[in-house]
Amino acid sequence: METGNWNTQTLLGKLIAYPTISADPNIDLITFCADLLQTAGAKTTILRDATGKKANLYATIGPQDRPGILLSGHTDVVPVAGQNWTVPPFEMTEADDKLFGRGTCDMKGFVASGLVCALKAATLDLRTPLHLALSYDEEIGCVGVRSLIDMLAAAPFVPQLCIVGEPTSMRVATGHKGKTAAKVQATGVAAHSALAPTGLNAIHMACDMIGFLRDMQADLSQSGTRDDDYDVPYSTVHVGTVVGGTALNIVPGHAEFLFEIRNLAQDNPTDIMSRLEKYRDDYLRDLRTRFGAADITIDITNTYPSLATDPASAVVGLVQSLAQTNQTIKVAFGTEGGLFSQKLDVPTVVCGPGSMDQGHKPDEYVEISQLAACDAMMDALLDRLVAGV
Repeated sequence: METGNWNTQTLLGKLIAYPTISADPNIDLITFCADLLQTAGAKTTILRDATGKKANLYATIGPQDRPGILLSGHTDVVPVAGQNWTVPPFEMTEADDKLFGRGTCDMKGFVASGLVCALKAATLDLRTPLHLALSYDEEIGCVGVRSLIDMLAAAPFVPQLCIVGEPTSMRVATGHKGKTAAKVQATGVAAHSALAPTGLNAIHMACDMIGFLRDMQADLSQSGTRDDDYDVPYSTVHVGTVVGGTALNIVPGHAEFLFEIRNLAQDNPTDIMSRLEKYRDDYLRDLRTRFGAADITIDITNTYPSLATDPASAVVGLVQSLAQTNQTIKVAFGTEGGLFSQKLDVPTVVCGPGSMDQGHKPDEYVEISQLAACDAMMDALLDRLVAGV
């Protein structure tokens, strides 16, 4: 495969043409990237999921006997169904100094810039290696990257620092909240609605649990830990879906809902879950004196940790110098950065082109000037890798 004709914009157009919605395979995109990097001389590893249709890619350019700098990005994108696009979502369109298409902002723009950086790195004599990690299923809870992290945990070296390229308008983000997603299932006793008091309404049970979550949210917002670097400066609890009942004249015997916790680094989501579990236990103890079958289960379906990198740390200073900024921020959205930081103890920041204000929306776009700024950061990084960071 020819490697010399790519620039970030043309490569982004190629990546956008792969419709890697999280529900669908990404293996064609990963194979393309692996072939491109292998042709340039990179050492690559593809980590497939159980189906073989999704995969992570890990690539190293430069010395293999020492830790290097890791660029991390995800290859999956959110769906376009139900959105009113005025341009083809999986065909890049240029207009008004912007590039439109699903994933231009979140986050194939950074991936394209990172790939071009890797191709350039392959022509240089690096003293410090460059690593590139491309993952899948980030949009559904940083799922795919975990096998890659397990691989690195068993490797002789972990990266010395990591830059996650989510869109920050090229500002250096040092933190984001953690997330815990859970399902609550309530089991009551079905009955004819004309005899409603003889049954146990599972929807009412679910609503009582939701009421407690709302009370916890009020407590967190009024007297919980605060971090004013965030737009929402406290941990949050949110109910996203509720399902229950089959007919109006039946007391429902089953109901369920999904909720999430987005926690500040200073708050332990386990403590929030423990409060809910204690309420559940006390609640059921009373109900079971009348309805022995009453039950409420709480199952965690996904979790990833917060990111909290010291603004005075070396990784922050380095990436600030590369991106030509003195500013640090914290972002509302989650990333795999917390996993690299907590699972591997790799100092991590988030810095990439575009703004999440454009992500997940119809007519998603990234400004061409943002891609140029990211390319400039990558060129500055290459100078450091040649010199030895």
